[in-house]
Amino acid sequence: MFLLKLLLKNAFRHKLRTALTMVGLVVAISAFGLLRTIVDAWYAGVEGSSSTRLISRSNISLTFALPLSYAPRLRAVEGVRQVSWSNWFGGVYITERNFFPQFAVDPTTYLPMYPEYRLTDAEKLAFFRDRQGVVVGRKLADKFGWKVGDAIPLRGTFYPGTWTFTLRGIWDGADAKTDESQMLMHWSYINESIRKRSPRRVDSVGVYILGIDEPNNAALIGQRVDKLFANSLAETMTETEAAFQLSFVSMSEAILVAVQAVSLIIVVIIMAVMANTMTMTARERLAEYATLKALGFSPGFVVRLLFGESLLIAALGGVAGLLLTLPLAAVFRSAVGTLFPIFQVSPLTMALQLAAALGVGAVAAAWPAWKMSRIDIVAGLRQI
Repeated sequence: MFLLKLLLKNAFRHKLRTALTMVGLVVAISAFGLLRTIVDAWYAGVEGSSSTRLISRSNISLTFALPLSYAPRLRAVEGVRQVSWSNWFGGVYITERNFFPQFAVDPTTYLPMYPEYRLTDAEKLAFFRDRQGVVVGRKLADKFGWKVGDAIPLRGTFYPGTWTFTLRGIWDGADAKTDESQMLMHWSYINESIRKRSPRRVDSVGVYILGIDEPNNAALIGQRVDKLFANSLAETMTETEAAFQLSFVSMSEAILVAVQAVSLIIVVIIMAVMANTMTMTARERLAEYATLKALGFSPGFVVRLLFGESLLIAALGGVAGLLLTLPLAAVFRSAVGTLFPIFQVSPLTMALQLAAALGVGAVAAAWPAWKMSRIDIVAGLRQI
């Protein structure tokens, strides 16, 4: 208790200096946490993927479609228990700024493969029966204020024209990692609608989703699928859902590396500021530390004083920075909308923030503590 009172008194002896140092820590730690959360949000699709789903797409590119005739052949592949498919729709709701993912799917086979989308039985039935019906995630519905029964007009891009859909259900995610910012519609309705407009694009799908029995055999099952369509006009590339999601993340790898580098640079900068503060503090108290040693206090006590003061300031600034990160993340989440479907500060990020703050405090105090522990008593007392 005595040591804690002494540390508090020393830490706030120069109130302005301590306040400015803590402000720097708060800004640095909150910025570090926010940047880490952005990186986590980029990988959210990978984290939320299922090990029991494979994605089969064109071996050339996602922009090349696969024929619908592949579906029965895929069902016959050993290890595959379910087969569904989806197409990217790419419609615009009012303005391009209202971007959100839209997929044309086969509802009766697609939804059973995504149990994390929690819809009521009534909503599922209404969606199955209405070919112009759609279902959306809770986050997307809340963003635009949609309710079940609302008409939702979309201006087609990949599929030209004006399309009007009826909202038949709103799903809630099974957990925080579930994407609630998507819209699902009937693939059959889109397919029939473009039959007259563009016959060459009929009966084609963007990707196949394969449900498998044994996740440990994912690679083997993928090889079987790709071998089945080898040397065909539409060869496939089959991979786990996590690998499929990771392929999109890899396109932005340079950006992610830059964001991570900036987050570390911020910590290094505030470490230098903190070290300067502790060095100034130690220099000003040279005579005090010499007096303590003259009175019989060990060099270890002097070291504990400096480390304790530095860690106390770092801990207070770190906790304040962590608490500030939460409202900042909420503001950022509302600003980016559906760009990051899942954006939340994880427990790991909070732990890293506290560890970074304490690490800054420990490193900043190391040099002045070592110097003060070796101070010559006579030389120090001359400073009085």
